[in-house]
Amino acid sequence: MTTRSPAFASRLGFILAAAGSAVGVGNIWGFPTQAASNGGGAFLLVYLIMIALLAYPMLVAEITIGRIRRQNPIEALRNMSERPFWRGFGLLSGIVGLVVLSLILSFYAIVSGWLIAYMLAPLMELLGLASTAEWLLTFSLERNLITMLFFMLLTIYVVRSGVNDGIERWSRRLMPLLFVLLIAMAAYILTLDGAIDGLKMYLVPDFSAISDPNLIVRAMGQAFFSLSLGVCVMMTYGAYLSEKENIPKTAAWVAGIDTSVAFLAGLLILPAMFVAQNNGVAIYADDGSLLSADTLVFTVLPAMFDTLGSVGPFVAIGFFLLMVIAAITSSISMLEAPVNALREETACNRHSGVWLVAFVVTILSTIIIYHFETLFSFVITLSTVYMQPIMALIFGVMLTWVLRQHRLLKALQQGSPQINQSLFWKIWPWYVKFICPVLILLVIWRG
Repeated sequence: MTTRSPAFASRLGFILAAAGSAVGVGNIWGFPTQAASNGGGAFLLVYLIMIALLAYPMLVAEITIGRIRRQNPIEALRNMSERPFWRGFGLLSGIVGLVVLSLILSFYAIVSGWLIAYMLAPLMELLGLASTAEWLLTFSLERNLITMLFFMLLTIYVVRSGVNDGIERWSRRLMPLLFVLLIAMAAYILTLDGAIDGLKMYLVPDFSAISDPNLIVRAMGQAFFSLSLGVCVMMTYGAYLSEKENIPKTAAWVAGIDTSVAFLAGLLILPAMFVAQNNGVAIYADDGSLLSADTLVFTVLPAMFDTLGSVGPFVAIGFFLLMVIAAITSSISMLEAPVNALREETACNRHSGVWLVAFVVTILSTIIIYHFETLFSFVITLSTVYMQPIMALIFGVMLTWVLRQHRLLKALQQGSPQINQSLFWKIWPWYVKFICPVLILLVIWRG
């Protein structure tokens, strides 16, 4: 038994919610870390190319799949064709996409728990609770478990309220606040000594590094991770999108907001690294590699905040509050997609579905915490660098190779009646059908 998907109340609500899904720790933690580890401006340039050539076309594809069927990803992909083989393939693809999404949320909740800890620690210091602050800043099994659970409870609180009262309402509140905090923080950091060196590294590309296969595959993975592609999130949100909306334009807004936040995050993090270096904090090893690459924002930046004197704790609180907001706007979409699938496939109510999915993800997070050295980096690399591009490729193939062309055109015409006469329609279906698969597979193979 299936139930009709809920809907966003407005185009702005959809854009902010979808952009909120895209804008997350991947932008503010992942993107600057990857840029700092892979040549700064060179990574930025390749990342922007990947957004334009691969991520945006696949974003349009996933939103379109969702709106065509207005069902959860499993049903939407299964109903791309009447043929038994493709129905089975679609079913399997939807399940795999949701499994990958759950893996991402499992490590995402751990990282987001750290963000909460680092946001609260300077507050505890200001309140005179030094031992509590030290506990929050010390990597430990207990700290990781408790902060991960707290973050999952925050995510559950939003998602259990539904699409309009939960996801859309909180996205409208948090996304503008995210932009204000990000711009204010970046503007402040750029006034400090050493920031200009970081700005040069970020904005002036080393063209000799652009052909590095490792840089290219990581830029592609970051682009897909950043836009929540290949994991059924945008498909789920597409099912909530009004038929009156122009999908290519709406997707362009989402991609534009997401890319803007990633760019602004780079303007904040990379100059902050060099401010820290100017204040005596080591950020690079003797061989030129970035120290503590995976935990950059938890090592270099707090050390920099400590050098700012009395203003340091307030800057630290503001920065990590920004990170927590970004994390929540993404985690609610990652929890919503499997909850919606479970709700439609089993006819369970939203409340029960949220708690069940959250319980499974929490178990996965707990397993990673108990086997951190072995699983943490492995799960991140497997899910974001490889599985997301592969699954996005499969979704694009399902839409352009399996779904009949006239049905695809009809779906896009719902929000843009004249789209069949546009350059977009003349290029996009064939581009997703032929060029994107070749480019994605080539990048993965070379990487």
